[in-house]
Amino acid sequence: MAVTLEEMKGYLRVDFDDDDALIESMVRASEKICMDVARMDNARKFYAVGNAKIAVLYAAAYLYEHREEADHHAMMLTLRALLSGSRKEAF
Repeated sequence: MAVTLEEMKGYLRVDFDDDDALIESMVRASEKICMDVARMDNARKFYAVGNAKIAVLYAAAYLYEHREEADHHAMMLTLRALLSGSRKEAF
């Protein structure tokens, strides 16, 4: 159950369409980042993890809201905390 554009826009409280392509690309990038943190390469298995969707929403929102001054290290620490219980030992 991947994050949809409508779901992400609701999470961001964005009610205009100008940034749709940007938001979609940030969701896809966030999925990849979160799957890497969880050390998973299967989206279906990744989204079966309890905090997976929350992690993707958080990451995409962080990237969207901090486009100019993102602290990627801080974002990664939060994602590791969110996904630590599901993180695989290796890919």
